[in-house]
Amino acid sequence: MSTNPERPRRGSYAKGQARRQQIVEEAVVVFARSGFTSGSLREVAKRVGLTPAGLLHHFASKEELFAEVLRQRDERVRAAAGDPAEHTLVEQATKVVAYNQSTRGLTSLYTTVSAEATDPQHPSHDEFAERYRSTAAASAALLRAGQEAGEIRADIDPDAAARLIGAVMDGLQQQWLLDDSVNMTAIFAEFVRGYLVAPRRG
Repeated sequence: MSTNPERPRRGSYAKGQARRQQIVEEAVVVFARSGFTSGSLREVAKRVGLTPAGLLHHFASKEELFAEVLRQRDERVRAAAGDPAEHTLVEQATKVVAYNQSTRGLTSLYTTVSAEATDPQHPSHDEFAERYRSTAAASAALLRAGQEAGEIRADIDPDAAARLIGAVMDGLQQQWLLDDSVNMTAIFAEFVRGYLVAPRRG
């Protein structure tokens, strides 16, 4: 009887990937509650039924695990925003706000760690600073395109408005995490209507 030597390896790989994903999902909970600095690999390992040494078989360090958590979070947000070629900046931002309101764990994670990262000694300080800079630059470019198309008010400064959009989104997340009666999507829509969107002609 012949056997397929590839099958056990494939099964082992799939099992390992499933375990890695389980670790990432539990790390979201731990980092969202305790932040990167206080969130421990020991606690993550305990939540998935591993020893700390066993967890390090899947992720070499807390930094590597955290990087994967953020990577997956970013992927989900990009998917929620939709294709930039098919949606305006306002549409994308609105979709992200709605998505964030449906994923408390990831929203809490981002809010907690971005606040932590204001410390220049934090391992993610430079990454978060660059994240905000690059997002603002991309948003400003889209706002300028929206002004040329007559969709965005002509009297706003795109660079300042880009930073303001991020500030409003972050501020709403903070308030919502403290009080879930805050309707982020409705309040963001009011901000868009009152500040960003050009008035209709005619």
